[in-house]
Amino acid sequence: MTTALPQPIFLAGPTAVGKSAVALLLAEQLEGEIISVDSMQVYRGLDIGTAKPTPVEQEKIPHHLIDVANLDEVFDAARFGRLAERAMAEIQSRGRVPIFCGGTGFYFKAYLEGLGAAPPADASLRSELETVPLPELLAELAERDPKIFAQIDQRNPRRVLRAIEVIRLTGKPFSEQRADWQRDKENPFAPRSFGLMRAKADLHERTIRRVDEMFRRGLVTETEQLLARGLEQNQTATQAIGYRQ
Repeated sequence: MTTALPQPIFLAGPTAVGKSAVALLLAEQLEGEIISVDSMQVYRGLDIGTAKPTPVEQEKIPHHLIDVANLDEVFDAARFGRLAERAMAEIQSRGRVPIFCGGTGFYFKAYLEGLGAAPPADASLRSELETVPLPELLAELAERDPKIFAQIDQRNPRRVLRAIEVIRLTGKPFSEQRADWQRDKENPFAPRSFGLMRAKADLHERTIRRVDEMFRRGLVTETEQLLARGLEQNQTATQAIGYRQ
């Protein structure tokens, strides 16, 4: 008999590469449970467009960190880290294998390597910033932190907003407070971490089939229903690929 806890497995890769199918197979073979590493599957209602596991799949294999936030909530990497740590402990306590599976690289980094000392989200300030047009936020960022302005994805309102939020809360450039990813610290889970890949043409074809299937299942209707429930007011969820288009 051994008292060692089952060690987690990490599966990452691009959209449509087949991560979920591999995770389900591993969970069946290894008596595992799946922890979703997806920044959009956390939201209730974003089902078709995020390719959430079906109810049948979730009944067959326990899934965690799916449908844990409402559209009016802010969900970030820090919250993911806390919930993922709790989920892993619960899974291990049952003698089962935690299988982290998803495509949100920042959430993997946050869980494995930490988030640094940047302050948590401020609901009041964030609500104020969400009313400011992106060009104005970019102008402020260029003035207050030219270094991060040159590096950041300027078409991503969520990341720009977060940088301004941190600058206003701390009075310091965001570039000075970015996470210390501890590059010299060895990842203890590295031998059990896998990045899935496919040939470009194969991945492209799989993505086309995936999108066609989403439209067939009712992506347009789902998006209309989410808009009626306030999707546009959530700056994070609005950025979900598929819905924003």
